[in-house]
Amino acid sequence: MSAAARLVHELANKGWQLALAESCTGGMIAAELTEVSGASRVFGLGVVSYSNAMKVQVLDVPSELLERFGAVSSACVGAMLDGVQKLSEAQICAAVSGVAGPQGGSDDKPVGMVWIGLARGVERWTESHQFSGDRAAIRRSTTDAVFAALRKLCRGDEPW
Repeated sequence: MSAAARLVHELANKGWQLALAESCTGGMIAAELTEVSGASRVFGLGVVSYSNAMKVQVLDVPSELLERFGAVSSACVGAMLDGVQKLSEAQICAAVSGVAGPQGGSDDKPVGMVWIGLARGVERWTESHQFSGDRAAIRRSTTDAVFAALRKLCRGDEPW
């Protein structure tokens, strides 16, 4: 059983809805979920906000926050969580923003740096990850990390 199928099963057992706000994964998390038959019972909204402008317009991420901290930050994924949660009213949400490369990295935000944010009700968790490999590997690692963390939340555990 795939990680996505296990997550769909666990969400269905809880009776929870999931919403996603994806940037660097470009919809990969949502795509894998929707490969699972019956995913519509637990997955209702996925937003791909690849540009900062769409983070502001669609997810209501404050532009001042992006100017101060950048899109690859705890503050940004936290605001993305707030936005997708308001749009969906889902019980559990995930947001990702990072540098998938091969371009776009800097000394303080190198290629492979990804912030993952999770929300369960009013609880929030954000964590920085440093993944390695090419663009595909970084996106794959991010997706895998999100599935693993969401499954932990479904079990009532801390995500990391």
